[in-house]
Amino acid sequence: MAENEAKRVRRTPEQLAWAIDEQISKLEATISGYEAKKQEVEAEYDKKIDDARVRIQQLKEKKAAILAPKPPRKPRMTKKQKIEAIVKKAQKAGKSAEEIAEALGIDIEE
Repeated sequence: MAENEAKRVRRTPEQLAWAIDEQISKLEATISGYEAKKQEVEAEYDKKIDDARVRIQQLKEKKAAILAPKPPRKPRMTKKQKIEAIVKKAQKAGKSAEEIAEALGIDIEE
């Protein structure tokens, strides 16, 4: 029976070291692959972070615009006030009351 059994092949220390070097090189290749993936993912997340910061800045500006006091509204002028303003501008331009009436096509009774 001992003759039928194959003998175990013994490897030399150099062969064992060579096998370990192969395993190390495979693991180093795996690490470099992981590093490349890590760089891609980091770049992707950096872009996402930058986009989020831009959006935050936009929202802060929008919030500031909402909370800022609104300018007071210009009061509306009545018809009488509009006519008075027109007459005042005409007088500042150097026209007399008769000239203003003539321009408007109105006769002033004295």
